[in-house]
Amino acid sequence: MAVVAPTARRRRTRLQQAAGAKPSWGLTLATAIVLIYSVLPLVWLIVNATKTQQDLRSSFGLWFAEDFALFDNITRALTYDDGVFIRWFLNTLLYVVAGAGGATLISTLGGYGLAKFSFAGKKLIFAVIIGAVAVPGTALAVPTFLLFSSVQLTNNPLAVIIPSLVAPFGLYLMWVYSTDAIPADLLDAARIDGAGELKTFRSIGLPLLGPGIVTVLLFTTVANWNNYFLPLIMIRNPDWYPLTVGINSWNTQASTAGGEAIFDLVITGSLLMIIPIIVIFLYLQRFWQSGLAAGGVKQ
Repeated sequence: MAVVAPTARRRRTRLQQAAGAKPSWGLTLATAIVLIYSVLPLVWLIVNATKTQQDLRSSFGLWFAEDFALFDNITRALTYDDGVFIRWFLNTLLYVVAGAGGATLISTLGGYGLAKFSFAGKKLIFAVIIGAVAVPGTALAVPTFLLFSSVQLTNNPLAVIIPSLVAPFGLYLMWVYSTDAIPADLLDAARIDGAGELKTFRSIGLPLLGPGIVTVLLFTTVANWNNYFLPLIMIRNPDWYPLTVGINSWNTQASTAGGEAIFDLVITGSLLMIIPIIVIFLYLQRFWQSGLAAGGVKQ
């Protein structure tokens, strides 16, 4: 007790000093600048989605106009050109479910296998994955297009889905996470009890990999939802456009000969586009945070 009590007092004194420390105004200012920089585009988007085409030109960009046209803009965006926006939304949903879901599944299986099995060439695979993470996706878009063009697979949803299945960062993340999240003793105990590798992975590996899986799913979902350059060069048929390419075609419509300027629908469509991804993030975040909190408790 004579040794523990002074240590506890010193710890309590440090906590009291930290609690009474003066705030860092420089850090507060930097945080405020980052917050404004992050929130301002969203505020601008929400405000201008409530304006008509005429008010977009005549009113201040960060404040509402007299006419509140949000619901009219939403109706027009959903029904414009025979409801092509809904078609683009369904296409985006297809690309996300197939691409992000498939990439998460492959990353989970691959990361678990690389973390828990030993085989020749493992260090080489690690180096290849790290190198693939460092290569930006836009640098591979043109070679990917040439490859798919040689097998006549362009202008097809598969031309967007198949490249999306490759997620080097997701594979690396699941590899690192699986290494520490799944104790080797648990796997050995399951094997001694007669469980096969598939059953061991399903009953032991998957529950422990939950937070990592959700993290990879979030990253791949956002990447596929915002994917623009790959479908831009792969898809020529507007019926297979995702929302990113479709809304951009609305934006460039005014610059074409005889094209109609519909910037109000471009802004409203952009607002409608980000709502699902926000909902998905907020829904998955609770599983992510609860899993990380559970893993942070020392047993």
